[in-house]
Amino acid sequence: MSGPSRMPEAEAQPAACPLVDIGANLTNKAFRGDLEGVLARAAGAGVTAIVMTGVNAQTSRLAREIAAEGRGAPAGSRPKLYATAGFHPHNASAFSEDSRVELADLLARPEVVAVGECGLDYNRDFSPRDVQRRCFEAQLELAADVGKPVFLHERDAAEDFAKVLERWRPRLRGGVVHCFTGTRDALERYLGLGMHIGITGWICDERRGQHLEELVRLVPEGRLLVETDAPYILPRSLPRDVRPKTGRNEPSLLPHVARVVARCRGETLDALARHTTKAASALFELG
Repeated sequence: MSGPSRMPEAEAQPAACPLVDIGANLTNKAFRGDLEGVLARAAGAGVTAIVMTGVNAQTSRLAREIAAEGRGAPAGSRPKLYATAGFHPHNASAFSEDSRVELADLLARPEVVAVGECGLDYNRDFSPRDVQRRCFEAQLELAADVGKPVFLHERDAAEDFAKVLERWRPRLRGGVVHCFTGTRDALERYLGLGMHIGITGWICDERRGQHLEELVRLVPEGRLLVETDAPYILPRSLPRDVRPKTGRNEPSLLPHVARVVARCRGETLDALARHTTKAASALFELG
């Protein structure tokens, strides 16, 4: 996909403070043909670091490889790249002891900064729920062993998810409930467990994300993170002449998400960029 030919002035201006996209699926086949262009556009939009999400053994390996290969890139030419290593609940049925060993090997690398994406998803049930729970606990144990934070997924499973997380929380260094779309009760419970909260372009969706406009005000500075979850969750409120014709989301659109979050919180974009970047850097030890 080529970049938009023209951007309205309000959309074209990145935040003065850099942004960190804490969740982008850059190993997805949607980026197979033009990843370098995607990264260049992200850098041009003020995104200086991206955490690439691993959702199974293959994508975790590939994310680690892309992050490692990018370490020699000229400063400013592309964002700094990091990776997570884990099994999404959709892929829990494929998790094995061999998977755990491979994840541990990946997590020994400095560019792999978190365990996950892991958690529970009762919305799609692509893996049986008992299998999901076992896979989730195995990854929490791994996170406790290696001392790295967890990158968490929860959908329609808040009660079971919180119960599992409560048991393991004393042994965990921290984590983020990524792409939060849940209720106020769930948000308060996750904040009470010391979790960070990741907000995506879901907040830009007038059909199903309006409740987040109020909830993001409850997340304190230092615990709020922003992300695209690219290539998914293209912000619906993007101006028509910025919206990619393919419908693919990408990290260069993170400033739009951040701008909406800042408006909902009554902050400037620069203030929000400053504290979310600081929080992401601390959680994932980005340097």
